[in-house]
Amino acid sequence: MLFSLIKILLFVAAVTALTLGATQLMDVSGGATISIAGIELTLSPLQLAFALVALVVAVWLGLKLLAFFVAAFKFLNGDETAISRYFDRNREKKGYEALAEGMMALASGEGHLAMTKAQRADKLLKQPQLTNLLTAQAAEMTGDTKKAEETYKKLLDNDKTRFVGVRGIMKQKLAEGDTEMALKLAEKAFALKPKHEETQDVLLKLQADKADWKGARETLSAKLKSGNLPRDVHKRRDAVLALSEAKDVFDHGKSIEAREAAIEANRLSPDLIPAAVMAARGYIEAGNARYATRVLTKTWSASPHPDIAAAFAEIEPNETPAARIKRCKALIKQAPDHPETKMLLAELNIAAEDFPAAKRALGDLNETDPTSRSLTLMAAIERGQGADDAVVRGWLTRALTAPRGPQWVCETCGNVHANWGPTCNNCGSFDTLTWKTPPAGEVAMPSGTEMLPLIVGQLEDTSGDVVDAEVVAEPDEK
Repeated sequence: MLFSLIKILLFVAAVTALTLGATQLMDVSGGATISIAGIELTLSPLQLAFALVALVVAVWLGLKLLAFFVAAFKFLNGDETAISRYFDRNREKKGYEALAEGMMALASGEGHLAMTKAQRADKLLKQPQLTNLLTAQAAEMTGDTKKAEETYKKLLDNDKTRFVGVRGIMKQKLAEGDTEMALKLAEKAFALKPKHEETQDVLLKLQADKADWKGARETLSAKLKSGNLPRDVHKRRDAVLALSEAKDVFDHGKSIEAREAAIEANRLSPDLIPAAVMAARGYIEAGNARYATRVLTKTWSASPHPDIAAAFAEIEPNETPAARIKRCKALIKQAPDHPETKMLLAELNIAAEDFPAAKRALGDLNETDPTSRSLTLMAAIERGQGADDAVVRGWLTRALTAPRGPQWVCETCGNVHANWGPTCNNCGSFDTLTWKTPPAGEVAMPSGTEMLPLIVGQLEDTSGDVVDAEVVAEPDEK
């Protein structure tokens, strides 16, 4: 509608401009005298302008007729296709002009105009491998998915355009949520063009969503071979897929195969915490405590994590608290200043009922980096040392409003996960879960922090003075 209005306005403007020009020429005095074979013609300025236009048109027609006569002469001399080629050239020229205009309209977001130009180009060129793609994309832009799918299917008949057709239908199925068909089409597109990066990414995501870990590892290897993935990133993601494959095998009751897969995942990426834990438990099951200790110690040095400490305890489940403290020195010395190491040592001393040592292990962690876990440990220490119930409740109150500390956070969408997984449960991104502290958020409490003094009483601060629990519960103290 808007385009038609613009054309009408342009036509009116052109007519107005020509009328004004003709009026001006009529008011101009003088003219031109043309003498031919004793005949003189006097032309006014307006007549002279029309004569020039007529001359240009006559020259253009003359050139066209000349080209036609040349084609006819060739035809009479035995070239049977000379005349047909003459008309084909004109039609082809118009067809390519329509195709170019359609592509420009598509790039400008004018879907309906692009569809019209595509239909004209198809009629003139008779080359569907060129015009069908424009038609399909224009149909998608206008929301005509049925027309787009029908056109993409036409592209499947030609070897040169088959990949484009498969890819187009695949994207439509993804938009519709038909992941089963999209996966089959992605596999077909991958077979046609194994080095196509977008197809590799789509296939890898769909395979991960369907827990086809073996297929996903093959696709990942293809990305590496085609140069679409750095070697270090490939090694890390291959480890993630190997770990997922190990978990899947373990769920089917094949413990030996699962152990081997977990060990391979840990070999590929030693700092991958879930792989190290699973590999260590595989070694424990096989009775190889030395290898389990080595795996967990190496991973702890790179990234201390509670699951590593839990698996380390499973190596000797029946040992005394004192013996466990002695054995855990292998972990502690790897990262002695890390908050996780301090809390681990505090927990071990609490289990051994050495509460002063537990308090020394925590140090100033509750002031420099307080978390719900470290504050809860402090409450347990105070309880073990015989502090008043009000003091213990005060530490627990701070734990309620303190940050939870590091968690599995998606680097893409920021969603927090209780457990590690190869993909994010929220956005579906692959290998984006990182063990880190999420951004601080508001802590919702049913009764509000102003009610805390009535619930928990008083809290002893580190200086030995008794302070109101309302003060330490303020958000600024987190």
